[in-house]
Amino acid sequence: MLRIHRSERADPLVAALGTVLAAPHGDPFAAELVAVPSRGVERWLAQQLSHVLGARDGDGVCANVVFPSSTQLLDEAVAAADVGYAESAALWSAERAVWPLMKIIDDSVPTEAWAGVLAVHLGLQAGGHDKGRRFAVASKLARHFVSYSQARPEMLTDWLAGRDEQGDGTALPDDLMWQAELWRRLRAALGPSPAELVDEACATLRTIPNATDLPEQFSIFGPTRLSPSRVRALGALAEQRDVHLWLHHPSPALWAAVNKAAVPPGRRRDDAAALIVHNPLLASLSRDIRELQQLLPATQDDQRHDVGPRPDTILGRLQDELSQDLVPVTPAKADDKDRSLTVHACHGPGRQVEVIRETVLGLLKNDASLEPRDILIMCPDIEAFAPLVAASFGMADEHGSHPAARIRVRLADRSLRQTNPLLSLLRQLLELAANRVTATQVLDLAGAACVRKRFSFSDDDIEQLRDWTTAANARWGLDAHHREPYGLGQVAQGTWRIAVDRLLLGVAMEEGDQWLGDVLPLDDVDSGAIDLAGRFAEFVARVDDAVRALEQQHTVPEWTQLLSELVLSLGEPLQAWQAVQLASELDDVAEAASETDVTLSRADLAALMAGRLAGRPTRASFRTGTLTVCTLVPMRSVPHRVVCLVGMDDGAFPRHGIVDGDDVLARAPRTGERDVRSEDRQLFLDAVCAAQQTLVITYTGADPRTGAPVPPCVPLGELLDAVDASAQAPDGDLGREHVVIRHPLQPFDARNFTPDRLGAAGPFSFDRSGLAGARAASAERHVEPTLVSHPLGAASPADTVDLDELIKFLQHPARAFLRQRLGISSWADDSDPADALPVALDSLQQWGLGERILRQRLAGMSSHACKEIEHRRGDLPPGQLGRRLLGELGRTVDSLLAACEHERAAPAESVDVSVPLDDGRRIEGTVSVRGTMILSLTYSNLGPKQRLEAWAKYLAVIASGADPSLQAVSVGKQSDGVARSVLRGVDPADARGILTDLVALRDTGLREPLPMAIKTSEAYAVERHRHRDVPRGRFRADYKWKSNNYPGEDADRAHVLVFGGTITLDELMSAAPAAGEHWLDETTRFGVLACRLWTPLLSVEKTS
Repeated sequence: MLRIHRSERADPLVAALGTVLAAPHGDPFAAELVAVPSRGVERWLAQQLSHVLGARDGDGVCANVVFPSSTQLLDEAVAAADVGYAESAALWSAERAVWPLMKIIDDSVPTEAWAGVLAVHLGLQAGGHDKGRRFAVASKLARHFVSYSQARPEMLTDWLAGRDEQGDGTALPDDLMWQAELWRRLRAALGPSPAELVDEACATLRTIPNATDLPEQFSIFGPTRLSPSRVRALGALAEQRDVHLWLHHPSPALWAAVNKAAVPPGRRRDDAAALIVHNPLLASLSRDIRELQQLLPATQDDQRHDVGPRPDTILGRLQDELSQDLVPVTPAKADDKDRSLTVHACHGPGRQVEVIRETVLGLLKNDASLEPRDILIMCPDIEAFAPLVAASFGMADEHGSHPAARIRVRLADRSLRQTNPLLSLLRQLLELAANRVTATQVLDLAGAACVRKRFSFSDDDIEQLRDWTTAANARWGLDAHHREPYGLGQVAQGTWRIAVDRLLLGVAMEEGDQWLGDVLPLDDVDSGAIDLAGRFAEFVARVDDAVRALEQQHTVPEWTQLLSELVLSLGEPLQAWQAVQLASELDDVAEAASETDVTLSRADLAALMAGRLAGRPTRASFRTGTLTVCTLVPMRSVPHRVVCLVGMDDGAFPRHGIVDGDDVLARAPRTGERDVRSEDRQLFLDAVCAAQQTLVITYTGADPRTGAPVPPCVPLGELLDAVDASAQAPDGDLGREHVVIRHPLQPFDARNFTPDRLGAAGPFSFDRSGLAGARAASAERHVEPTLVSHPLGAASPADTVDLDELIKFLQHPARAFLRQRLGISSWADDSDPADALPVALDSLQQWGLGERILRQRLAGMSSHACKEIEHRRGDLPPGQLGRRLLGELGRTVDSLLAACEHERAAPAESVDVSVPLDDGRRIEGTVSVRGTMILSLTYSNLGPKQRLEAWAKYLAVIASGADPSLQAVSVGKQSDGVARSVLRGVDPADARGILTDLVALRDTGLREPLPMAIKTSEAYAVERHRHRDVPRGRFRADYKWKSNNYPGEDADRAHVLVFGGTITLDELMSAAPAAGEHWLDETTRFGVLACRLWTPLLSVEKTS
């Protein structure tokens, strides 16, 4: 007899199950069978039964109890009753049926008229290009055939008889007619399907008790949905055995109403049972369990196990209303301290986890009897929330900044690729082969833990590889041949082959005017990095081998062997079990396809492995005494004192119910057939009913960027509607106003630490760091101090001043202060290497290319050689785009060279200078001189930076006793052609005095940041020198300083750092001259310094 036990919560069912198991019956040594829906329920059930089983009370023993899944138990019973059923079920399983199905598709679909729709979809017709979906479609169809067998076996028997119908006498839709013929072809290959055998097997179970070795009594615990075929098997077994079905049913009233209505199963849209539910929340969420009741046999022994009185709280009353299927007439006023149900609206997933962390800590603090094992956290997407949970809970914290660090957390249901780095590497390889093999993808692969172990890559090594990749211009593609599918087979630049060749050639020779074939050596490959270069080249070679191997077609056994070899060639297991698990997973795949010789492409293989690497429930991660975080499925009905639901966001839950156009069942679903959105709603209802004391729910209630309100998911919205009907806020407002707590964006917001805010009697948050931030935010605001609040002491005295160091100071005083005095030498560029081939160069890139060509031409290299080098460097856009750009830049360089052809006639000589200064020090350096001329040639627009460099060199050479007729000529670009600056006419004594003043200026600039920026000061000094006009000088200086459409000097990172932020020109000019600083009638320090620097230069400069 089928004996149904039901309760609104699972814990009363456990007590009753213990009584059933403890009662003597049959063989005392026979194992008890209790089928369970998930591994999480199994662990909980075994623990609970250990409290009620044993020779005496309190023995704490649960032994000789077997916990198969309900589907396993029922399928094995049917298989035992029909000798052919087990073999048929195995052959028709989706994992095995997909292979003969693929063979049928390959052999028949491309040429036969009945399969025209499928042929077009798969790209199997002549000239098709979408064959990569072949396995994915076959696998989907195999799963559909399995679901047809379980949900509508009569439809398959119709197909077998040649009737293309849906199992209820109605014809298949025209666009699905091909499925019936495809199934018949598969049936001819595999033999009878389980759908044909289940009725006969069930008849055997009804009439022959020993047709199966199941005991005379067994239990099925906690199902919410059983397919019609399995319900038939359940009914057949119940005719000869005591079958105890333990149902977690939310409403005795609904059970009674459905029993009374006795609505037979049929089309879901015509189901009258849906109309007999009164409570709107129950009607919306309970379809799965209601339809299961409709499918169960009518002859049954029905027993309800009472949960006892519920507390008079918002949650307790809500559960009572669900239980009684009531619609409240008048909402009850809630107690101000009632926090049995709280819904937290947060700014995004990260903030949700922070709020859950603080809520859990608050519950543990307020109830000494509550332990982490009493709290369950469930979320619909464990992979999205797992890193956030790991960061908030259970992390070691040396400074004790947060008490949640002491809570141990167990994450369940993680995908294999998240827990096993070798399987993650396998997924990365498949994705890499499906894409362009970009610089970012390859570097990410190199950074994987198992790859780093295989090739001994350290953190510093990974940074060096990133620098080399950028310098060698590796963009995407293994080589030119690998780019052929993209129409770029003639473009080799930017491929990994060229990049690695450049790196290795750079080990042997310097970058210069030499190259080997199409390869230009990479510059600056240090001798200490030769070993790393070799290991990186080996890594890229193995990636190349892997990607090319994955482009071939192989049988499944060949694929699994190849995958194992490829993964282990690139990665080394961090622990031994990881390699064992990799081998086990691949062996399972090979075994499922051991009887087929169908070949798979890489796309087919990726579809095959995707399912193997997905998340799956595990027994070991549940009920371990720690705080459990899992998906909603495995612990759905397990009661806990506190149940937390995280991530109840609109669009994330329930799962998107996109109807598969190839699913016959989805066209006109019938009672008991699967619907994922209905499944998720049932999960939500089970979780609400499983909360014994407190239910906590979080969702994204505000956009993290804009703060705009965001609605919750529909089931949560319906729950809040039920709260409004059931409860009234203490102030008389809607119940949701008491239940919903809207959290601030930041964890350091003062509201988190204000008593009686955010639903807590005391401060809501326990975050000490957040508290410090809140205090700082609410304290009196102080102006951010500048980098140096007062002048530093004089730098260590040196007998000599390096001419190059002086020039760097003159060109950028703020940067020189940071580098030469404070040792702040650079700003790291954390941007990822570019993945796309350049199609154009921005202004800075064009300047770098032009300057490089100009330097090469000045060194005597021919124009043709320069072009050859730049084509091999890889900076240029490919093809004609690069040639056109290089031609334009070359013509500009030619014009610059022609403009100073006379000056370049004399050979360049290096002149060492050593100038004694008036303060006893010397300036020393080396200057390139051509006869009686210092020539400075730049691809840049001729500006203050180049002129100051020429000025310092000119002064140094003149002061050292050179020919007084010497002149400094600077040539650069300007908008309408070529600009020229000529400096001459300074006698040696004056040159020495000016140099002494410039060095003194540098001494001051190394003690404190000077209010002086080169372009800004030059603009001001020019107007003062020419017109003596201060307002006009300020106007011109402001144009250079202030950012508008283009960045000004106010946005320079060195200026921002030394001046404490972006400041205005008025602020820059606000300081008065320091003691001893003066220049004619200048009243600001900026003006004094600008004129002091520029007036001597402007007095002797001739421009054209």
